[in-house]
Amino acid sequence: MTDQKLKLLARYPRERTRLLSLLHELQRANPNNYLTGEDLRLVADYLNLPLSEVHDAATFYSLFSLKPRGKHVIRLCKSPPCHLAGAWSLLAALERELGITVGETTPDGLFTLETTSCLGVCGVAPAMMIDEEVYGRLTPDRLREILASYRGEA
Repeated sequence: MTDQKLKLLARYPRERTRLLSLLHELQRANPNNYLTGEDLRLVADYLNLPLSEVHDAATFYSLFSLKPRGKHVIRLCKSPPCHLAGAWSLLAALERELGITVGETTPDGLFTLETTSCLGVCGVAPAMMIDEEVYGRLTPDRLREILASYRGEA
């Protein structure tokens, strides 16, 4: 796997500005959608950066994880506009539908549920992101439809 990851890194110039892109690439390459300690060391070595700097970036940004997650990561926006539009009732609906709480992964490994401070789509609040796809104007019924499509039920 390390050889594969080195080939992934080699597609990028050895520039500090590529740090986040490299972390995204390696996270996507891992079956459990997270960054390993080895991944952080590979990036640090490749970009000639201190490991602490790479670790700081990976732990600062909420799109990265240092622990295994589900195949699909659901991020429900908890910004004030989404909160006022009913995000907290949607969170309860998601938790019921998935049988997990925030920070947990479904037993089948399909979904991990997270919250995020802002998705930048206040005009369609309440909103969530699954992987890199944003969904707005959510209702409990729409949530079920969206989840069904990821489960292959739609």
